Amino acid sequence: MFATMSQPIRLSIVIPCLNEAETLGTCIEKATRFIQGNTLGGEVVVADNGSTDGSQEIAIKAGARLVNVSIRGYGSALMGGIESAQEDFIIMGDADDSYDFTSLQPFVDALQGGADLVMGNRFTGGIRPGAMPFLHQYLGNPVLSWLARLFFRSPVGDFHCGLRGFRKRSILSLNLQTTGMEFASEMIVKATLVGLKIVEVPTVLYPDGRSRPPHLRTWSDGWRHLKFLLLYSPRWLFLYPGMMLVVIGLIISTALLPAPITLGNFTFDINTLMYASLLVILGVQSIFFAAFTHVYGANSGLLPEDKTIDQAIQRFGLERGLLISLGMIALGLISSVGAFLYWSRNQFGDIDPSISMRLVIPGALLVALGIQVFFASFFLGILNTRIKPPSSPRPETRD
Repeated sequence: MFATMSQPIRLSIVIPCLNEAETLGTCIEKATRFIQGNTLGGEVVVADNGSTDGSQEIAIKAGARLVNVSIRGYGSALMGGIESAQEDFIIMGDADDSYDFTSLQPFVDALQGGADLVMGNRFTGGIRPGAMPFLHQYLGNPVLSWLARLFFRSPVGDFHCGLRGFRKRSILSLNLQTTGMEFASEMIVKATLVGLKIVEVPTVLYPDGRSRPPHLRTWSDGWRHLKFLLLYSPRWLFLYPGMMLVVIGLIISTALLPAPITLGNFTFDINTLMYASLLVILGVQSIFFAAFTHVYGANSGLLPEDKTIDQAIQRFGLERGLLISLGMIALGLISSVGAFLYWSRNQFGDIDPSISMRLVIPGALLVALGIQVFFASFFLGILNTRIKPPSSPRPETRD
């Protein structure tokens, strides 16, 4: 936790840019005016992502420090600018003039008050007519923000606001990995999971000043955000649904294993037993997917380590997993042998399927689960093998 500061802070205002010649100069002028008008030391950094419309020259002429980021993507551009920023306190905002860079004082106040991440909230600050597409305002942003709050218990009401302030060292410590628009969600999710102090301030969103369409693609970028949230929450995507399937399947199987059950005009017998067993198989598979996703995400830096899950996976281990799988397969074969003996007692002729299938279905279920556990144990061992990550090119800086 950081103490409240009384002295003015030095500030880097980072603006990601890709062909923003129409509005970039205005944004730089407003950002510079804010820094100078509030007696703040600092700089304006333009993180250019390969513009071909003269944006680089505009940035230099307007007095900004230009950082060329070769890896394409919104997240890549921002990380290049953040890493190159000379001050520890950073405010980032889009280059389309949809945010007023002369009205950043609430962000500065929150940073001085000890916040690690200060989020703008456009829904509380106001969305001017024509500033946000209908689907984004009433469906995309509210739904994705609600899901993120549900999955991660984050205090943020507007996950996709592009205007936000933070401490450089706090954000760099998150080891952010995504390169596209989902970078915005990753920053908040990781900040929430590691316990950074997050504050929201009202922010006004204005119609952008460009004559061309925005870079944002409604459905594809929305799906990328949703996919990231699901990947970042294997509990909600895999674990909880898998546990529900296993519980439902086991309850139904246990009830039907001794004999059929009649409820009113409906009789539930071996067909229902077979589908209940299928639910168990699918549920166990989903639980393993949760483990796979967690291990992959933690090892790749996408997910923070979770001691509870890590300890459970370590206790399971390859050797113990193999023993469990062999035990399941053995029990399944014993049940199958029982079904074979029942058949043999009937001279290998016609038998009552209501009796035989109560031996065959549990046997097949246990064999299937045993094989699942066998291969899943090896796969977890493979995923837990650490490899050296590839190095990425450093951004170029030009004054």
